Amino acid sequence: MLCRYEIQSCFLLAFLAVTPFFISDAQGQVSPPTRLRYNVVGPDSVQISWKAPKGQFTGYKLLVTPSSGGKTNQLILQSTATKAIIQGLIPDQNYALQIIAFNEDKESKPAQGQFRIKDIERRKDTSKSKVKDPEKTNASKPAPEGSLFTCKTPAIADIVILVDGSWSIGRFNFRLVRLFLENLVSAFNVGSEKTRVGLAQYSGDPRIEWHLNAYGTKEAVLDAVRNLPYKGGNTLTGLALTYILENSFKPEAGARPGVSKIGILITDGKSQDDVIPPAKNLRDAGIELFAIGVKNADINELKEIASEPDSTHVYNVADFNFMHTIVEGLTRTVCSRVEEQEKEIKGTIASLGTPSDLVTSDVTARGFRVSWTHAPGKVEKYRVVYYPTRGGQPEEVVVDGSESTAVLKNLMSLTEYQIAVFAIYSNAASEGLRGTETTLALPMASDLQLYDVSQSSMRVRWNGVLGATGYMILYAPLTEGLAADEKEIKIGETSTDLELDGLLPNTEYTVTVYAMFGEEASDPLTGQETTLPLSPPANLKFSDVGHNSAKLSWDPASKNVNGYRIMYVKTDGTETNEVEVGRVSTHTLKSLAPLTEYTVALFSQYDEGQSEPLTGSFTTKRVPAPQHLEIDEVSTDSFRVSWKPTSSDIAFYRLAWIPLDGGESEEVVIKGGADSHVIEGLLPDTEYEVSLLAVFDDESESEVVAILGATSASATTVPSTVTTTSATSPEPSTAVFRTGVRNLVIDDETTSSLRVTWDISDYSAQQFRVTYLTAEGDRAEEAVRVVMVPGRQNTLLLHPLLPDTEYKVTVTPIYSDGEGVSVSAPGKTLPLSAPRNLRVSDEWYNRLRISWDAPPSATMGYRVVYKPVNTPGPALETFVGDDINTILILNLLSGTEYSVKVFASYSTGFSDALTGVAKTLYLGVTNLDSYQVRLTSLCAQWQLHRHATAYRVVIESLEDGKKQEVNLGGGTPRHCFFELTPGTKYKVSVHTQLQELEGPAVSIMETTLPFPTQPPTTPSTPPPPPTIPPAKEVCKAAKADLAFLVDGSWSIGDDNFNKIINFLYSTVGALDKIGPDGTQVAIIQFSDDPRTEFKLNAYKTKETLLEAIQQIAYKGGNTKTGKAIKHAREILFTGDAGMRRGIPKVLVVITDGRSQDDVNKVSREMQLDGFTFFAIGVADADYSELVNIGSKPSERHVFFVDDFDAFTKIEDELITFVCETASATCPLVVKDGNNFAGFKMMEMFGLVEKEFSSVEGVSMEPGTFNVFPCYRLHKDALVSQPTKYLHPEGLPSDYTITFLFRVLPDTPQEPFALWEILNEAYEPLVGVILDNGGKTLTFFNYDYKGDFQTVTFEGPEIRKIFYGSFHKLHVVISKTTAKIIIDCREVGEKTINAAGNISSDGIEVLGRMVRSRGPRDNSAPLQLQMFDIICATSWANRDKCCELPGLRDEENCPALPHACSCSEANKGPLGPPGPPGGPGVRGAKGHRGDPGPKGPDGPRGEIGVPGPQGPPGPQGPSGLSIQGLPGPPGEKGEKGDLGFPGLQGVPGASGSPGRDGAQGQRGFPGKDGPTGPQGPPGPMGIPGAPGVPGVTGSQGPQGDVGAPGPPGAKGERGERGDLQSQAMVRAVARQVCEQLIQGHMARYNSILNQIPSQSVSTRTIAGPPGEPGRPGAPGPQGEQGSPGMQGFPGSPGQPGRPGERGLPGEKGEKGNPGVGTQGPRGPPGSTGPPGESRTGSPGPPGSPGPRGPAGHTGSPGSAGPAGPPGYCDPSSCAGYGMGGPIPYNGYESRR
Repeated sequence: MLCRYEIQSCFLLAFLAVTPFFISDAQGQVSPPTRLRYNVVGPDSVQISWKAPKGQFTGYKLLVTPSSGGKTNQLILQSTATKAIIQGLIPDQNYALQIIAFNEDKESKPAQGQFRIKDIERRKDTSKSKVKDPEKTNASKPAPEGSLFTCKTPAIADIVILVDGSWSIGRFNFRLVRLFLENLVSAFNVGSEKTRVGLAQYSGDPRIEWHLNAYGTKEAVLDAVRNLPYKGGNTLTGLALTYILENSFKPEAGARPGVSKIGILITDGKSQDDVIPPAKNLRDAGIELFAIGVKNADINELKEIASEPDSTHVYNVADFNFMHTIVEGLTRTVCSRVEEQEKEIKGTIASLGTPSDLVTSDVTARGFRVSWTHAPGKVEKYRVVYYPTRGGQPEEVVVDGSESTAVLKNLMSLTEYQIAVFAIYSNAASEGLRGTETTLALPMASDLQLYDVSQSSMRVRWNGVLGATGYMILYAPLTEGLAADEKEIKIGETSTDLELDGLLPNTEYTVTVYAMFGEEASDPLTGQETTLPLSPPANLKFSDVGHNSAKLSWDPASKNVNGYRIMYVKTDGTETNEVEVGRVSTHTLKSLAPLTEYTVALFSQYDEGQSEPLTGSFTTKRVPAPQHLEIDEVSTDSFRVSWKPTSSDIAFYRLAWIPLDGGESEEVVIKGGADSHVIEGLLPDTEYEVSLLAVFDDESESEVVAILGATSASATTVPSTVTTTSATSPEPSTAVFRTGVRNLVIDDETTSSLRVTWDISDYSAQQFRVTYLTAEGDRAEEAVRVVMVPGRQNTLLLHPLLPDTEYKVTVTPIYSDGEGVSVSAPGKTLPLSAPRNLRVSDEWYNRLRISWDAPPSATMGYRVVYKPVNTPGPALETFVGDDINTILILNLLSGTEYSVKVFASYSTGFSDALTGVAKTLYLGVTNLDSYQVRLTSLCAQWQLHRHATAYRVVIESLEDGKKQEVNLGGGTPRHCFFELTPGTKYKVSVHTQLQELEGPAVSIMETTLPFPTQPPTTPSTPPPPPTIPPAKEVCKAAKADLAFLVDGSWSIGDDNFNKIINFLYSTVGALDKIGPDGTQVAIIQFSDDPRTEFKLNAYKTKETLLEAIQQIAYKGGNTKTGKAIKHAREILFTGDAGMRRGIPKVLVVITDGRSQDDVNKVSREMQLDGFTFFAIGVADADYSELVNIGSKPSERHVFFVDDFDAFTKIEDELITFVCETASATCPLVVKDGNNFAGFKMMEMFGLVEKEFSSVEGVSMEPGTFNVFPCYRLHKDALVSQPTKYLHPEGLPSDYTITFLFRVLPDTPQEPFALWEILNEAYEPLVGVILDNGGKTLTFFNYDYKGDFQTVTFEGPEIRKIFYGSFHKLHVVISKTTAKIIIDCREVGEKTINAAGNISSDGIEVLGRMVRSRGPRDNSAPLQLQMFDIICATSWANRDKCCELPGLRDEENCPALPHACSCSEANKGPLGPPGPPGGPGVRGAKGHRGDPGPKGPDGPRGEIGVPGPQGPPGPQGPSGLSIQGLPGPPGEKGEKGDLGFPGLQGVPGASGSPGRDGAQGQRGFPGKDGPTGPQGPPGPMGIPGAPGVPGVTGSQGPQGDVGAPGPPGAKGERGERGDLQSQAMVRAVARQVCEQLIQGHMARYNSILNQIPSQSVSTRTIAGPPGEPGRPGAPGPQGEQGSPGMQGFPGSPGQPGRPGERGLPGEKGEKGNPGVGTQGPRGPPGSTGPPGESRTGSPGPPGSPGPRGPAGHTGSPGSAGPAGPPGYCDPSSCAGYGMGGPIPYNGYESRR
């Protein structure tokens, strides 16, 4: 901040110190500066100068203090500063000045002085000087010709000046840069045959102002300097350095061989990109670099750029005004270096030679011999450098100059090596003599056999290998969590048979044998075998079952058993217990609950673990009541009560009595051993009711038995005849008129319920009958509703009732001999009140907020319905909870008026609507018009939108539909389109964009000018057709949509581009059938912008396709690979461009450089969508970027070649891998991040988010967790596809069908095919049938003999898939068996014959009813979330069922999709960058440095709520303990144009051809690579709907009463009905309960998460019908029960052991080893000798070398200002679809 004159209390020190960089060597004590002088340079500025002190010091402290008092201002200056300018002074103010020199902690005495600007001006002899124009000041004028140093050497040079033209310089200072350049050029003898000068200017992108050969005289160059335009932009110095290497120092640009090369950089700031690798490439090419920094330049960055020594090659000035001070020093240094370089170049031209005739011999698996012919001259040594072609650290061997051969040892087997031989002279080195050789493969063991398998051991046997030094055996289980149990055994060469012991039972093991040759291993020999399972017990029986105990007995399992574990659980899931016993065969369970069904699981326990369970169930008996209750010994005031005990474990009795004519009840507790009791103190001649119940040790109570007795009227005791009543003694007694109900109260009113409460005055009532009807109801029209409750219950909740209705409630006691007196009372339910006061706020272009006031009645939530008023479209709706009264509605149309309705939701329905109208803001341009309409172009202009961040402008031909599209910045009001067709009408549309939001199109029509009439041309004779290459055998079955993305940037060049075209011609020529029935091919050429050469459906024959490839023209430009991949996704892979559903989608990316945009995100997204990427890098391509682009494993999908001539080396392998990926029988697709062979059937049927709207009868709904989408197949939707599009080659012999689906309440009871294949006559060939009525699952197909075969599965595990929840079903089909796995648990396996092939002329259908015939079929409604067919039988063992809430394990499952949090999904825009931090200290040049430190990790997101514990999923084996395959090849930077070598010492170690990959883990052979590193944990998803029950935990506290569901099952179990009918009642109750819970949970999740969905009332879903009971006497009706607890974990109900799983990738069925060879575990190579660090002469200019490592980390810059806060509304974080509407495609009417 510059202080003004009127602010008297402050001033600004602006020190513009002139600091040309050099290193002082002075030593001594700290002396003070001297000769302090002042000079006025402006009205408020004074220049201070001084003489530097003698001796060593590190800098100055400059202190300025106003004499009148005030703050002292201090600044630290470098030791090289001798001047400083103080600005912001007050001319009339006196100032005190001190300058102190310091060295570490020592300071000199201050040089002191005082000054005032007016006093200094008066002392000056000349007039005052005011700086108004820098061109008028002495510091800015070009110096006179005679005053500047002139380079008079006869040596010549090629000098390229690189000038920073970024915005930070400014036009004012750029004039000073021109003056500096003018002085610099004037110092040299410039001419076409003398020193040449070229200049480039850079900012965001560099440009050549003039080349070295552009001007032939000094005057012409100076004139160009004076007219140099100012560019403006960002500061990308690294890009500019690369640019001048590739464009300025080239022969075509005027660079001359044998001439010194000088580069001079002028910059004023820190680069925004990396400068180290580009600067190194320039220096390595023999170009001497000088770096000049001004003002804010980074001195350490300048040192990294410049050549050594820094003291003569780095300059830094504090301001542009002082650039003239360094001209002389710079020109002198450049001049002297030109002279020295010329001497070095001339002195070495005649002395160098190159060895020749490279020959390799004696090739083995571990090495070979290299021989050559001697180079001419006196060779001191030969240096042989070698490294693996596919990547690795170069190694070298140095031999004496008299030798002409060397042996390379300790090499990797079966590996191609690059070899280079250099002749080392006394002061230089020759060009390399290059060649390649491949080592032989190591022999491997054979005929692996695994035999003598037991529960804990197996034997391994194999055929040995001659010459092996031993064998290494690795074995590990393939079960989740046991990967750490991998073990390794090494044995001698004489052993080929051994026993593996200590294994786990019933576990699949993989065993791998390596033949060892020293430390190197052969290829692996692998097998799998499963140990035998542990024996379970047998014949479980139950006996002596009482009310609280039961005896278990069983047959022992094995003599090796240690004991048994008994789990017993109440079948309703409320309590689980377990006990462990020894080696016994019986056990008594105690403390059981009466009348309760228990499920028992019995496990055998061994040292190795426990067996599979043996299960069974039993039901305890009711608690026995006392018997033979009698009264005797009656007197006037007492009688004796006696009874007969029924059990020995009675703790006590509770005896009660009450007079029948009213009075207080009395009670006494009697010890359990008693059998009688005398009741005294009674009234004479009074009848009493006496009741007795027994309480047992476990606190259970028997039923109450009662008896009537009376005291006598006189003292005479008479016998009494009595009658007892009990549940076990139904004999009638004499009825007595009684009143059992008092104080009837009705309260707790809601809109759908009333609570009835009364006092019980007579406990002899067995039941109470509660009747209720509307107060004005007519009994003839409305049935009276009746509820029976037990005699000890005195409260009842009546529901569901009508809202706002008065009811009459009557309670009547029921005795054994009749009814008592009824009591009645009225009650009224609350009305369905609507919400009030609708308000609209926060209107935006795609959203708005509505709010309302809650009604007085308690609600269950609110239903919000909104619909456009004036535009067509469905009404959308969403639910929110009862505690929410505002909602942000998203994804609206801009400028659209919406009708909004809010309904209050009650259990009995919805209230009236609260209505209103809301309107979004308009996002669109205005005043759109055309101008400058030409023959092939036209322009459009518009008025800017105030909030626009970008515009998408589209021009579309109304004749052929062709489009052009461009994205413009938010401040651009016009655009012109070129290359249009004359005389054509076009539609120009402008879409306004606001961040990610896009408004509607604003369009105009315009017609280009007509084309003038042309004379007819004579048709040319077509060339003869070329020879069509034959198809390769591996590609005969290929069928894919294949796209090539070809780099067409400037770095390729015309010659190399022609080589790419030839490569494409050969690769495409290897394909077989081209067109819709085979492989379709498209090509994109990319540079700055991608260009579609032709689309997938452009050519249908190989001849026309190959001809089109040969016509592709070279484009040129920069390299933007990410933009090209995105273009391919949006333009090529669409239905209009020819993309086919269900066909593999393959992209091949060919590039020679690093992309200038991001490629990771878009390639990763496309791979997750099922695209397969192959990446081919040439020369300077970035290998790590290729790995990010290519699919996994990289060994199969990433290729690297040194130059374009090496394409032939990878051609065959690429074609093979591409055609295997496109195999029609089992194509490679991506699932859960892994490649596997199979079919993604959801995509093939169009059941994906982008396509489902075009499938009739299908709607998308929330699936499991409310974040996975599922698709409802409505009734008779009959979704189908032709078989020839899905399985043109039929089904494989072994495969797994995977479904994740849900049977709906309206799914019919008749059988239907979940999926089936039909022939032309609509006859079924293969499929899976579900019978909803019989609760069975059937698989059918035709076997190899043509016979129709079916296998049907049933049982409790099969039945549960029909109960209305989501379930995951695997149907595993092999040549011999069909296996069913439900929810990752095997439930059945049956034998079948091998299948025959199917016809591809029919169709494949989902949900087809079995009774259907012909083309007009019916289909069942269901929900389908997942459907895949995997070409392997091991997939189900590896599945973790992460999509099911009850089985999800958060630690081992991937993050849920569409997770949303304010910290991630809704970040605000980035704040402006902070100032750059200072770089680290530069290290000495020479060897490659270590990689820089890793940057800090981002902040960790908040940890979500843990999900339910699921069973462990499967896991693949860990890697082997030997070295993996060598890393992929790096970039090569050796070969270049031949130049004149200079003097050089013995060269240092060669640079690495590429980054060394980290050593991989030892992996088992097959298609699977090692699992990649785990990403950071994503945010926790929202809670899901209840899933399959897990292991039951302890019972939690009772929750609130849920919303009412359908009518409950029958009440308390009656006395009559056989076992079958009772079991059916329980089954029906469980089904209804499961559906109720599922429906309520889905609706509550929807309410909580505000997920818009169609209006479907889950409240009205009826439960499945129960089996009719046997007719009996009408029993009392039970009250609606609350949902039961979840059941015992599945049937048989024991906790399952961890599920087995296979390899992380697709594990082959004990197949041959996969592609690739197993690398050895070799010792690290020795480090080569260091090279000399002195600067050598320029070698021949080569292509850019590899990217160097990062330098030392600099000190961090100060933090930039915080960006504006991001916007995040919690209501927008809603489940799947992020709160967007989920349309039903007009299919609501069929619901």
